[in-house]
Amino acid sequence: MDDLTEAAAEAPAASGTKVTYSANPLAEQVYQLIKQDIFSFRLFPGDRFSENDIAQHHGVSRTPMRDALFRLAREGYLEVGFRRGWKVCDIDFNQLDQLYDLRIVLELAALERLSGAPHDAMDALRAVWCIDERERESRPATMFVLDEGFHRGLVSAAGNNEMLRVHNEVTERIRIVRRLDFLKAHRTSATYDEHSAMLHLIDRGKFGEAAILLRAHITQSKLEVRKITLSMLATARDEKLPFVS
Repeated sequence: MDDLTEAAAEAPAASGTKVTYSANPLAEQVYQLIKQDIFSFRLFPGDRFSENDIAQHHGVSRTPMRDALFRLAREGYLEVGFRRGWKVCDIDFNQLDQLYDLRIVLELAALERLSGAPHDAMDALRAVWCIDERERESRPATMFVLDEGFHRGLVSAAGNNEMLRVHNEVTERIRIVRRLDFLKAHRTSATYDEHSAMLHLIDRGKFGEAAILLRAHITQSKLEVRKITLSMLATARDEKLPFVS
C-alpha cells in the first residue's frame, strides 16, 4: 500500500471522524477499495465503467457493488448516467476553494472559543506538535493523519458539536486533494513549526495572532495541494484498470 492509499484508508478513524459503515459488509469492503482507487488516481477523473464490469473485476454480485457505487455518488466521487454507466467525477477546484474557505471560517470560529477549552484537549495537541525536531514524524501518510487530527482537535476543543460535525464533513470532502500535502519534506517541517507556533500563541492568549497564522497556514496548504494535484492530473498514467472503458 502506497502513502496516498494508506492515508486515505487510515484518516477517518485516526482523526476521530465518525465512520458510517454499510449494513452489508461486502458493500463496505468494495466501497473502500473503489474509494482508494479514486484517491490514488488509479481510477482517474473522467474514467467510465459499467456496473457489470466493475462487479466482475472485484468478484462480487451487483447488489453490494451498487450499494457501494451509489454511496460514492452521494459523497460526490462518482456520477451515474442513463445507459452510460458510471463516471469518476472531475475534480472541481472552484468547489474545493469554497470548502477550504468554509474550513477557515469554522476553524477561526473555534479559535475564538478556545479560551475556556479543557486543558487536557490542548495538552494532547501539544504532546504531538511541540516536540524536538528529532522526534518529528516524516512519513507522508502518518503526517496527513496527524494534521487532520490537529485541526479537528482545535474545533473539538471549542465544545460545539454542530461545528465539529460540519468540520468533519468538510474534512471528508477535501480529503481527496488534502492528503497530497506532505509529499514534499518542506511541508512537513513547515506544518510542525506552524502548529507549534499556533499552540504557543493560544497558550499566551494571543488569539488574534494565532488566527492570522491559522488562516495563512490553511491557505498555503490549499495552494500546495492544488499545485500537486494539477501536476498529477497532467501526468499520463501507464494503463487503465481492466474494467475502465
